[in-house]
Amino acid sequence: MNRAFANWADFFAMGGYAFYVWLAVAFTVVPLLLLVIHTRVRHRAILQGVERQQAREQRIRAAKATEGM
Repeated sequence: MNRAFANWADFFAMGGYAFYVWLAVAFTVVPLLLLVIHTRVRHRAILQGVERQQAREQRIRAAKATEGM
């Protein structure tokens, strides 16, 4: 099996097409990372919203229960 590149410098140079190759990698990886980060942030925000809503509903039920006594 032949190695495609003789050393790491050749790998990073990509046979003279490094600018285009690494730019394409960046345009792929960066949005994917941003998507993962955005998804995690929104997930936490949704869970916190649900927790706040449940706590609010519980307070309302407790207030109605004490009001009816």
